[in-house]
Order: sequence, then C-alpha cells, then structure tokens
Amino acid sequence: MMPNMDPRALKRMMDSMGMKTTEINASRVVIEGSDRNIIIESPNVTMVEMQGSTSFQITGVVSEAEKEQAKMEVTEDDIAMVREKTGASDDAIKKALEETNGDIAEAILKLKG
Repeated sequence: MMPNMDPRALKRMMDSMGMKTTEINASRVVIEGSDRNIIIESPNVTMVEMQGSTSFQITGVVSEAEKEQAKMEVTEDDIAMVREKTGASDDAIKKALEETNGDIAEAILKLKG
C-alpha cells in the first residue's frame, strides 16, 4: 500500500472515491490460455470494484503448465466417408484427418490435391 498512511484513512479515501475491495478466499487460481495455463498456488485475491468496473489483484506462487492437446479420434464413419470421395487408403485417410484435426472436407481436399 502507501507508505506511512493509516489503513483507516486509506479505507476512508477509497470509500470516498467509490472504490470497494473484497478479499476472496481462494485456494488456487488458474488462468487458461490457448497454449499454456498460469497456475497461482496459495493466492491472495482481492476483488476491486470502481466506477462500474471489476478487477482482481492476485499474488501468490506462480507456475506455468503447457496445455495438453487432446488426441483427435478418427472414427470408421469418417474414414468411410473420405474413402468414398477420394478412393484413398485407410492409412492415408487417417493421416489426413489427424493433420486437419478431424476436418473431413479439408482432408478430402488434401487427399485430392
């Protein structure tokens, strides 16, 4: 906080500015990103509400974890549909479907091109 300031005076000043803080009891905070997660253990979380906006202040022990990519499962129906349109082998179809993350239309175009 601010050095040499009485906590009660700081609270009154914040109240006069319309600023409201609330402590949140949390055991863990996870921020999920597209390629990694940020994990905060033993967090101190404060919710700050001011001028119609809410924000959070978080402190704690920070670590990062790479996200696991879910393995795409290729079904027999998908293989049969692509085989019907392209006449390609099952192995080639499976590879194309895995490379296109299961997108059948894209796999057909890939095998025809």
